[in-house]
Amino acid sequence: MNHHAASWQEAFCSQHRLGQDYLLHAQKWFDPLADALAGHQHGASHPLLVAVNGCQGSGKTTLCAYLCSRLAAQRQLRVLALSLDDFYLSRAERQALAADTHPLLGTRGVPGTHDMALLGATLEGLLVPGAPHPVAVPRFDKARDDRRPRTAWDEVAAPLDIVLLEGWCLGARPQEAAQLVAPVNQLERLEDADGRWRGYVNAALARDYLALYQRVDCWVMLQAPSFASVYTWRLEQEEKLRAASGGAGQGLMGEAELARFIQFYQRLTEHCLATLPAQVDHLYTLDARRRISGYRQGAVA
Repeated sequence: MNHHAASWQEAFCSQHRLGQDYLLHAQKWFDPLADALAGHQHGASHPLLVAVNGCQGSGKTTLCAYLCSRLAAQRQLRVLALSLDDFYLSRAERQALAADTHPLLGTRGVPGTHDMALLGATLEGLLVPGAPHPVAVPRFDKARDDRRPRTAWDEVAAPLDIVLLEGWCLGARPQEAAQLVAPVNQLERLEDADGRWRGYVNAALARDYLALYQRVDCWVMLQAPSFASVYTWRLEQEEKLRAASGGAGQGLMGEAELARFIQFYQRLTEHCLATLPAQVDHLYTLDARRRISGYRQGAVA
């Protein structure tokens, strides 16, 4: 390994507090994806938009960070990772939605709680070939459960070569009306007895997300073995968030709160696990310990 290769890998591991084992894991599984994206970008007439689906805690953010580092260091490509989480409606906007439409919409997570107009405008700025001006990219503070002030957003200089957009529900399509009838968990049974909340979420998918999907050039999925893994993985995330914030922040959750919180995600996570694997361009299957057990590459769109 030459010094240049070692330097970006060391910096990546240091920044994300990862050991050599992750690096070996990433080289085996993610380098082929990086090479495929670089090859696809080379023949493209516009910056590439890559969507990464995976349930909470599946490793989407770390995967995107690795791809950014590798593609920049070894292919000299300008790559930006975006998270759907950074486009949640502000706390005040969700509180208004909860008061006007349904109380469950006060909780961030599901379609209908994202600012899709802001995401669309941000992508428009980032994906225009030869864009002349820096683009402001919003950031969301999960510990405060609110969007960071505009002065704390990132300024990204365009043009870019690749934009990686990761999100737990990316790729989810609206369900049929008949699929919405039966509740999937206690939250839906007790707090959405008439189905208004899940109906609103489903309508938001149809209204705001399908147009986004049309812009995506390539789909990647990290497939959990089942929804049961989500609680364990999400609890790990919460403990990391607590450590990083020193335990301060109204957005932090204990185990009981978290058990309720993930029920907001259950319907669409299970829907994605059932429908997306056959449709994505790059599929990684994960085991219960979040390790990759398989990889399938389809034809890149």
